[in-house]
Amino acid sequence: MSAAPKTRPKVPEGTARFVTTRQKEIKEGAFFVGYETTWEAFQKEVPYSTPKKP
Repeated sequence: MSAAPKTRPKVPEGTARFVTTRQKEIKEGAFFVGYETTWEAFQKEVPYSTPKKP
């Protein structure tokens, strides 16, 4: 096996129109570093109201 570095490089925060991605903290003994994804709402939620009867 190759001598892999013990630390991962710090990845900058990724931003797009509706999503933000951040690198999670490095845990000792973990095989990989996870990423946290946060979605912004891009649709409005309107409360349902029954239609008028004819």
